[in-house]
Amino acid sequence: MNERSERDVTAGFPGRLGRAAAFSLLAGTVGGAAVLAGEAFVARHRRYAQPELGLALRATVGRADAPSLRLVLLGDSSALGVGVDRLDDTIGGQLANLLAEGPTGRRVHLSSVGVSGSRSTDLATQVARALLGERPDVAVILIGANDATGLRRPADAAAYLGSAVHRLREARVEVVVGTCPDLGAVRAIAPPLRQLVGWSGRRMARAQTAAVLDAGGTVVDLGTETGPVFRADAGTLCHDGYHPSADGYRVWAHALLPAVAAAAAVASRH
Repeated sequence: MNERSERDVTAGFPGRLGRAAAFSLLAGTVGGAAVLAGEAFVARHRRYAQPELGLALRATVGRADAPSLRLVLLGDSSALGVGVDRLDDTIGGQLANLLAEGPTGRRVHLSSVGVSGSRSTDLATQVARALLGERPDVAVILIGANDATGLRRPADAAAYLGSAVHRLREARVEVVVGTCPDLGAVRAIAPPLRQLVGWSGRRMARAQTAAVLDAGGTVVDLGTETGPVFRADAGTLCHDGYHPSADGYRVWAHALLPAVAAAAAVASRH
């Protein structure tokens, strides 16, 4: 090869390297998108736990002579206890039992207006249902997972949540919100899609926290407080690898309990 030819080859090398890098990046991006799309298709078509139609959503727990507390749950499948088949294993049932057995010994009138699959946009209807009849003392809202997995804008979803909290507070109901849980812990979704929805869930939780505090509610960051347990222990999820098991709901209930008990104490002074 003569000197001129060698110079031409050398001069063209950066351009060819750049084109090769661009092609590799494009191929990787397309391949990554294809992997995510495939995992999303599989996740969407898995058989997930369904609400137990025979599971009572209303119950009274505690001594007849104990101070009364009306506790209502709003939100998605978590508010119904999807994944378990006994009231005592649902998050509502576990909270009711903890409040009844605690140092203040409450007689808890438990109900739920949650709907499986709900997003934050559905909370307005649930708030209206929760305020029918006797006013609840404390409302626990569990929402955000379906917003996050649907990659909804966190600010938009949080605005609907903040509006729901504001309406309940105007009705003199104490409100505790469990933010979007750690979706990076679910086993029904394979990596790297699991990491993507986990990131989406964290963004959702941050936006929810700001909106709830602005509306006068109390926040429990379920992702931060309970995520490590869910990641370490597969038994915290039910058979579908997505919804909590009885153990998972117990972990959430204990994380929520201090805030719910404090809200109940405030409500008793109304």
